[in-house]
Amino acid sequence: MPGNCLLCGADSTTHTVCTGCLADLPWHSQPHCPQCATPTPNGQICGTCLKHPPAFDRTVAALAYAFPLDRLIPCLKYHGQLAIAPLLGECLVRAATSSPRPDCLMAMPLHARRIRERGFNHASEIARVVAKQLALPLDTRSCQRIRDTPPQMGLKHDARRRNVRGAFTCSDAVKGRHIALVDDVMTTGTSLDELATTLKRAGAREVTCWVAARTLPPGENQHIR
Repeated sequence: MPGNCLLCGADSTTHTVCTGCLADLPWHSQPHCPQCATPTPNGQICGTCLKHPPAFDRTVAALAYAFPLDRLIPCLKYHGQLAIAPLLGECLVRAATSSPRPDCLMAMPLHARRIRERGFNHASEIARVVAKQLALPLDTRSCQRIRDTPPQMGLKHDARRRNVRGAFTCSDAVKGRHIALVDDVMTTGTSLDELATTLKRAGAREVTCWVAARTLPPGENQHIR
C-alpha cells in the first residue's frame, strides 16, 4: 500500500516523499569544489581549500541547506522526528552512487551524554539508510567523541575549530581504509575536518565526507534548482 509523502501528504510509493516533492528538493547540482562542496566556477578547488587544505579528501553533498531542509533537519536533530532520516539517507544515496566506493561508512559520533539526552544519533539514523541501500558496512565502534563540545551553531570559524579540537579518538582498526563520514549538514566543515584528522592519524588511507546538505554562501540559494 502507498505511504504518505513526508512533505505534502500525498500518496507516495516511495513511503518517504512523492515524485514531485523529490524533484523540487534543492539538489546541490551546481559546480562546486570537489573537496568541500562549496560552489565554485567550473567545479574548481576553492581558495579556502587551497590555502588551508582539510584532512578529508572530498565531499559529496546531496542537497543545499535551504527550504525545506532548513526546517526538516532541525526537526530531526532536536525534536526526534526520525521519519525525516530515511528521506535524507535516500537523497544521499542518490548523490553518492557514482562516487568512489569506500570500505565502510562512519556516522559523525555524538558524545554519550548527548545521546542519552536525545535518545539517538541523527547522523547514525541517516547512515543506516545509506549503508543498507548501498550494501556498505557501517562502523560504529572505531571512533568516539570523547569531549562533549557545545553546539557549533553561532560560532565563528576559528571558534568552531577550537571547540572541536581533540574531540575524537579512533582505534587503529581504521588503518589503510577508505572511510566515508556521514553527517546531516556541512557548514564550515570544522567538525568533519577534525574527525578526518583523527582518522588519518590513526592510519586511514582516505576520508570522504558524505553529507545530506551543504550550507551555501549568501546569495547562492537563489540559483538552486
